[in-house]
Amino acid sequence: MWELIGIWLAALLTLCIFSFLYRDNPFYRFAEHLFVGVSVGYGIVLTVHQGLIPFAWNPLRDAFTQQQWIGLVKIIPICIGALFFARLFPAHGWLIRYPIAILIGVGSGLAIPNVMRADIFEQVLGTLTPFAQIHAGELDPFQIFGAILMLLGVISTLTYFFFSVEHRGVVGGVSKIGIVFLMIGFGSAFGNTVMGRVSLLIQRVDFLLADWLHLI
Repeated sequence: MWELIGIWLAALLTLCIFSFLYRDNPFYRFAEHLFVGVSVGYGIVLTVHQGLIPFAWNPLRDAFTQQQWIGLVKIIPICIGALFFARLFPAHGWLIRYPIAILIGVGSGLAIPNVMRADIFEQVLGTLTPFAQIHAGELDPFQIFGAILMLLGVISTLTYFFFSVEHRGVVGGVSKIGIVFLMIGFGSAFGNTVMGRVSLLIQRVDFLLADWLHLI
């Protein structure tokens, strides 16, 4: 019974979203607002159960009921986090600068090393590792060609974004090769995005025809 109701609700909401292909209409806006509302509500509940309760409520409760006074230290981050609500009071709105500054500072400190490792060090390692394998005789001719092509793409693309030298002569020619690699990369990324969206469309159409209408 409940499974059947769920299938009908999912089918009707899917049709409401697809109705935007005709034009903007109340059915599409209803499904859009419902999706946003459910997402926000789910996020709030998840934050309460996975953030507020284990990291704020439980330590303070244990501090007063079990005399685990170390839990009172949690009052400091709780007060800092509560300053986000200062934005609701115009006279004290400036207090929100402190939690935002702490959040951005801590977030940047945690993110920068990871970004450096993932986007720079690992990329350099991945570019140079095949040449060590070539020297050891572990790659076939096709893999050697791929390694050389990858190195050419990296150097030419970096040259395109190197603006300290005027792009003329050899530098200009290499930067134009970098443009070709960039266009290939953007094209493949866009194609992958389109394929992902088409796969979602196929899944929803299969749901409507198979699970809802039982036509296939």
